Amino acid sequence: MTPATVLVVDDESLIRWSIKERLGAAGFKVREAETAAAALSIAREGVDLVLLDYRLPDANGLSVLKRIKETDPDTVVLMLTGHGSVGVAVEAMKQGAFHYLAKPFDLDELTVLVEKGLEATKLRREVKALRASRSEPYAVDCIIGNSPAMIQLKALLKKIAGSPASTVLLSGESGTGKDLAAKVIHFNSPRGAGPFMNITCSALAETLLESELFGHERGAFTDARQQKKGLLELADSGTVYLDEIGEMVPALQAKLLRFLEEKTFKRVGGSTDIQVDVRVIAATNRNLDEEVQKGKFREDLYYRLKVLPLYLPPLRDRTGDIPQLVAYYIDTFNREFKKKMRNITPDAMRYLESHPWPGNIRELRNAIERAMLLSDSQELTAADFSIITGGGPVSQEFKLPPSGIRLDELERGLVEQALARAGGNQTRAAALLGLNRDQVRYRIEKFGLAKPEHAPASDKLAT
Repeated sequence: MTPATVLVVDDESLIRWSIKERLGAAGFKVREAETAAAALSIAREGVDLVLLDYRLPDANGLSVLKRIKETDPDTVVLMLTGHGSVGVAVEAMKQGAFHYLAKPFDLDELTVLVEKGLEATKLRREVKALRASRSEPYAVDCIIGNSPAMIQLKALLKKIAGSPASTVLLSGESGTGKDLAAKVIHFNSPRGAGPFMNITCSALAETLLESELFGHERGAFTDARQQKKGLLELADSGTVYLDEIGEMVPALQAKLLRFLEEKTFKRVGGSTDIQVDVRVIAATNRNLDEEVQKGKFREDLYYRLKVLPLYLPPLRDRTGDIPQLVAYYIDTFNREFKKKMRNITPDAMRYLESHPWPGNIRELRNAIERAMLLSDSQELTAADFSIITGGGPVSQEFKLPPSGIRLDELERGLVEQALARAGGNQTRAAALLGLNRDQVRYRIEKFGLAKPEHAPASDKLAT
């Protein structure tokens, strides 16, 4: 293991020698400097800890401390001085000094402080590395696409991530990547080290959703056997992502609005206000303007959410990004499925670029995944994507039967087929029909179609 490097900065050679002897015997690598200029030059080369005298021939120790912290904020600095005062000590700590020792100091005490300081440095750097690895997949530049729409989107994501913790409203069709955009905003913001909590508002009943968001006290309802913290409380100093916010019932909308306005809330069954510091990012594939006009969504909450609005374009509006997306997913599934798919034929690529992709990126990803799972060759062809339309890349004309057909019967049959092919998943069925999920739900109710027993409990798809 490489020994930690300690820089001793003092204009008294005897002090430097004494410290070097003691720390050298303890296994540290020690470097010396008697001026601020020499200290800054060595610090730029990289050190782990600095023992810094307050009075130097060419500078004030506090100014050197500031310059060292600008070079590497993780460097631990211990201030040493024979002219100690409370004011100097306080100012040194404000500027980032780890500790403060007045001369004459005990060498054993100094050694212990050096060891503690280096342990703090090690932990800080490990945490920083862990945070970097956690946020790396969500760097803005990792978002695939160089179309004009995506260039603009990336620029807005950077601005929103760096902005104060105002609420963000993500809108766009299902499958356009709203979940990913929310994580990009979180991990590239000052809150990136904090928690990222997410919940799909349509996945839970009203009472359960309220409990998940705000928490509950013991005995608040039948199954509340113990106190539970909600996502807002658990996400303190971080971000809460509310997916499908348009599905939230009016009663909960009012409680969410109060939280956004006051930054406080009460647990279900509680009487104490709890204050937290979280950023709320909401997402919807509904037209909330229309929902407000219909009286289904609170107007005041709508405007409170859309402080920073961001629209994610559908894939059909950025078809120039499809080749990059295809290459990315082929590479991804090659690793996941241990395949060696080398390329995709020009005909297949032209077909993918001409397809309307009602399910957007999510549908494209699923199409490539299916094609790669079923293909036995090392090249994807147009035929491998026939399942997208159920009849192959070349569209087939629908012919009216000789006896004719009622339109509602045809519509019912198409909805039934789409649900069957999608395994009961309404979002996927909607993508197959070129509809949105609400339109499919309407037709399920209209025709009295029961959702298959094997259907997933939630229609939410991973982006």
